[in-house]
Amino acid sequence: MTEHASPPALPALLRWSGPGRVLVFALSSTSIGCLLVEFYGLCSMRAATLAALLPAMAALALLALHDRARGEGRLWRAVAAGAAAGFAAACAYDLFRLPFVFAREWGIDSVVPAMNLFKVFPRFGAMILGETVEQATYSLPAHFAGWAYHFSNGATFGTMYLALIGDPRRRSWGWAVVMALGLEAAMLLTPYTGFFGIPVGARFVAVTLAAHLVFGVCLGLAVRKGATFAVQQP
Repeated sequence: MTEHASPPALPALLRWSGPGRVLVFALSSTSIGCLLVEFYGLCSMRAATLAALLPAMAALALLALHDRARGEGRLWRAVAAGAAAGFAAACAYDLFRLPFVFAREWGIDSVVPAMNLFKVFPRFGAMILGETVEQATYSLPAHFAGWAYHFSNGATFGTMYLALIGDPRRRSWGWAVVMALGLEAAMLLTPYTGFFGIPVGARFVAVTLAAHLVFGVCLGLAVRKGATFAVQQP
């Protein structure tokens, strides 16, 4: 009997290797990047979404599917595991903030301070759609686009985190908490709060810091739980 030769390995850039992880990180970073370029006046968020974010997400999906079909499968599993963990962490992040957002409606504002922590989401959508950022009432498409962008950030932070650590079985999940604290610092140091007219006080910092810690813990533990799936050999 003749043995079938193994298919040739894909180039390093298309595998879960150093160059491949850099490419995954770079493509994923366009999600948060299209907001940052608006903050610093480099181009509009709408232009960045159309010219960079959407093509990058399509390229990342094609890269993962190509690895699944023709490669060893580690890259697509890592992208899938990172995106799923990031999405789950974003859900936990929002669930933690719900009592603050609905404190008055739930009658708990004497215990939990009422804070409009979701106010930026329709504004994200308005920026993506090319509408005025500050409006009295936002359209349904603006709300939908804003929330979709928010969860895009969560999912891509997950893939960026996994691209950074490589093999979650060999790294402490605590690095996800470090990343989350970095995101908190970035929010405070970039024009984010000023751009959206968010007053920054001790209460705001404490609540958002706690929310980012929840995000980091959930991201780290979710990636850790899916570690075998993410990096297993074919």
